[in-house]
Amino acid sequence: MRLTRWIAPIVLALGLVACGPPRKSVFPPAVSIQQLQVKPDGLWHLTVRIQNNSYGEMDFTALEGTMQVAQLEPVRLHGTFKRDIPALSGDVVDIDVLPTPQMSSALAEVAAKGSAGSLAYRVSGTAHARPEQEKQARDFNFSGNDWLSPVPGIPGTFR
Repeated sequence: MRLTRWIAPIVLALGLVACGPPRKSVFPPAVSIQQLQVKPDGLWHLTVRIQNNSYGEMDFTALEGTMQVAQLEPVRLHGTFKRDIPALSGDVVDIDVLPTPQMSSALAEVAAKGSAGSLAYRVSGTAHARPEQEKQARDFNFSGNDWLSPVPGIPGTFR
C-alpha cells in the first residue's frame, strides 16, 4: 500500500516534466577568416565566417576581438551586423582591419611566394548573440587559428 502511494506522484511528476519543450544545447561559435583582400589604401577587407555550433538558431549582432598574424602584434577586430544563423550552420560578415606595417610586410612576403606561401593567423574575442530560446543576448568567447594563402590569379586576395 505504501508503495502505490509513492508511485502515483512520481509518475505524475515525470509526466509533467515531459510536457515542457526540450532545451536546445548552446555552444560557442567558431570564427575564422574565409577571405582577406588587400585594398588599394592598405586596409584589409576580411570576410569572416561565423559557424553556429549550437542546436538552435542564434541571432548574432557583433564581434569584438583581435587578429594576430604570425607572431606579430595583434590588431583590433570589430564589427556590428545582424545575422540570424540557423543551427549547425554558418554565415559570413565583412570587416575592415587596419594592419600594422609589419603585418603588411609579412603578407607581401607570402604573396611573393605564390601558392607555395602561407601565413598563420589567430582570431580571438567575443561574439554577441542571442540563442533562440533565450530572451537576452550574451557574449560567447571564440578563439581560432588557421593559415592564409594567396589565391592564384587574384592579386591581393588570400584564403
